[in-house]
Amino acid sequence: MFPVGDFHVHTHFCPHGSNDRMEEYVKNAISRGMKFLSFTEHAPLPNVFDDPAPNKDSAMRLEDIDAYFKEGNRLKEAYKDTITIKVGFEVDYLLGFEAETERFLHTYGADIEDAILSVHMLQAPNGEYVCLDFSPDEFGRIIRLFGSIDHVYETYYQTLRQAIEADLGKWKPVRIGHLTLIEKFSKLFKAARTFNDVIEEILTLIAAKQYSLDVNTAGYFKEYCGVTYPTATVMRQANNKNIPLIFGSDSHTAGHVGKGLEQIPKDLPLALPKAYDEKGN
Repeated sequence: MFPVGDFHVHTHFCPHGSNDRMEEYVKNAISRGMKFLSFTEHAPLPNVFDDPAPNKDSAMRLEDIDAYFKEGNRLKEAYKDTITIKVGFEVDYLLGFEAETERFLHTYGADIEDAILSVHMLQAPNGEYVCLDFSPDEFGRIIRLFGSIDHVYETYYQTLRQAIEADLGKWKPVRIGHLTLIEKFSKLFKAARTFNDVIEEILTLIAAKQYSLDVNTAGYFKEYCGVTYPTATVMRQANNKNIPLIFGSDSHTAGHVGKGLEQIPKDLPLALPKAYDEKGN
């Protein structure tokens, strides 16, 4: 049984995704009984920021934005009697580039219907930026750069705090993406300590801001992770703080829309994003 919708979905505009067209995602969602679908493509990185991923493929190109919205809006109209579609972005929080991010959000904010704020990139002690979820080899290099795996974890959660607290203007996303993405390679690289206390503090901050949480099942299918982002335990902590839990498959292929719902505890409520009103419009 799938949820009524999937609210974290990528497209062929993502350089590290598949070539599946957006309409294939829509048709697959409909075939699985979904009533809602949010396209949340990786927002373009600022022109003054050098993509730290080894393949330089972290985000969509700025010049593709018009085509992305055009196709998304076409699909919204074509399938409006069957499924409600929203078009938006997964926005990277980049420490030190808040002004550039705010300008991007200001430029496209009126067109962004649903959005996620995520941390994929950290600033290392030497000032270099790194992409933490690229590959096991790159993560190993990052650990060496930071001096220890615990330092990488500490920096990730500190950056996540800064993302939540950052003033990114009127159009700042209010859903926090894959809270525990740092654990993507945890079967290979194990932190010396737990970060349960830090996660608890971050959840308290999210609750105080009245933000929501991306309940992301992609981690369960990653070879060196095997758990959702975040875990069921953290989901329960969030639920106890009345933080809305928003399902997202983080699919980068049409066939993965809705994938992993069964990994979410059946007793936990899943919510619609604020982008959808009570009638689901």
